[in-house]
Amino acid sequence: MPVWLIPMLYTAASVLAGVILPRLEQVYLPGYTHHMSVSAALAFFSAISSGMMALTGIVFAIAFVAVQFSAVAYSPRLVVMFADRPPIYHALGVFFATFTYSLVALIWTDRSGSGTVPFFSTLLVTVLLIVSMLAFGRLIRSVNSLQIHNVLQVIGARGRAVISSMFPRLKDGADPAAAEPPIDLGPVTQTFNYSGPPRSITRYNIKTLVLLAQKVGAVVAIECGVGETLVEDSAVFRVHGGAAPLPERALMRTIRLSPSRTFEQDPKYPIRLLVDIAIRALSPAINDPTTAVQAIDQIEDLLRRLSRRQLGAGYARDSRGIIRVVFPVPSWQDYLALSFDEIRQFGATSIQVVRRLRAALVGLADTIAAKDRRDVVLQYLDHLNRSVSRSAFDNQDQAMALQEDRQGLGLPRKRQESKARRPEVVEAGAVHPALAPAQQQRG
Repeated sequence: MPVWLIPMLYTAASVLAGVILPRLEQVYLPGYTHHMSVSAALAFFSAISSGMMALTGIVFAIAFVAVQFSAVAYSPRLVVMFADRPPIYHALGVFFATFTYSLVALIWTDRSGSGTVPFFSTLLVTVLLIVSMLAFGRLIRSVNSLQIHNVLQVIGARGRAVISSMFPRLKDGADPAAAEPPIDLGPVTQTFNYSGPPRSITRYNIKTLVLLAQKVGAVVAIECGVGETLVEDSAVFRVHGGAAPLPERALMRTIRLSPSRTFEQDPKYPIRLLVDIAIRALSPAINDPTTAVQAIDQIEDLLRRLSRRQLGAGYARDSRGIIRVVFPVPSWQDYLALSFDEIRQFGATSIQVVRRLRAALVGLADTIAAKDRRDVVLQYLDHLNRSVSRSAFDNQDQAMALQEDRQGLGLPRKRQESKARRPEVVEAGAVHPALAPAQQQRG
C-alpha cells in the first residue's frame, strides 16, 4: 500500500466514527454524562482541533525539512528511504484523526440547544490527544535516527538482509568458481525488449519465471540485472529452446519497475549508498574523513559476508532440478571495485582513509578462505600500496599511510618504521609483500 494512503485511512476512519458514534451514544447511551459545562466543552474541543491543525503543519514541515537536509548531506538517494517510512505517516494519520474527530464532537456539543456534552466522544478525543502526544514523541525519536551512525547501521542492516536472502552460503573448503554448474542454454528462440520511459529494475519474480519456462521446456535468460535502468529497446529476456513460444505479457509481468533502485534484490545498492556517503564526506566542501571511515566499517562487514557466499551467474531450478532461469549477478571483483575504487580515489589525500582502507583489505585477506578471492584482494592491496608510493605524501606520511588502522588514526595494528616498496612475487607460504611493506631505495 502506498504510504500516503495511511493518513487518508486514519482520516476516513475518524469521519466515519464521527458520523456513527455520536448518534449511537445519543440514542442508546443517553444516561452517561459528565459534569463538564457546555462552554468548557466547546473551548476544549475548539482548542484541540485548532491546536492540532497548527501542530500538524509545523511539526511535519520541520520533520520533512530535517529529513531532506540530513539525507542530502549524506546522499540524495536517502531522501526516499527515510521520508517514506510508515511510522511518519502513521503519526500524521493520528494527528489528522484527532483534529477531525474534535471538530465532529464540537458539532454534537449542545446540539439543538440540548445543553448536553457527548460523554464518549469527549473520552475518545482525550484518548486521541494522548496518542497524538505519544506519536509526536516517537516522531522526534525517528528524526533523531538521522544521525550518521544510525543511518550507516540501517543501510548495513538492509545490506546484510539482502545478502543473506540472495546468495547461498559456500560449503567449507568449496571452490566458488567450481560451485557454479555448467549451463548449456542452447539456441535463442525469442527475445523480449523493453518499451517505455527509463525505469530501474527492483526485482524479478523468479518463481513465476521458472514455472513459465518449465511449462514449455525452455531456459529464460535475464539480460539486465536488478538495479539497472531499462531504456527504450533494452533487451530484457532471451528464451533458449522451448516447445512453444512464451507469452510476452506474462514474462514482462515478472518484472517490477520503479523510478529508483530499492534494496529488494539488489545487494549492490546498500554498498552504493555507503560509498556515496563516504565520498560525499571526503569532498572539499565537507572534509569529514571520520564519516568515510565509519562507512568503510559497514562496507567491510558486507564484503566479509559476501566472501562466504556463492556469487557468479545466478540461476534457478525447477522441481526436477533442471535450470530454468539464468540471471546476472556481480562477481567478487565487481563488489570489491564498487566498494573501494571511488573511496580510494577521493580519499587519496587523507592518511586516515588510506589507513582504514588498508586495514579493511588486510582483514579481508586474513579471513577469506577462497584462494581466488583472496588473490583479488591482495592485488587490490598492491594497487593501494603503489598509489601511496606515487602520492604527494612525503616519506614520513607514506610510512604512516601504510599502517593498517581500523580507526583511521587511532590504534595501528602494525607499526612500520620504513617506507613501502612495490610488491614482489614470493614463494608459497611466505608473507605477501602487500601485507608487510618494506623499505624502498629511492634514487
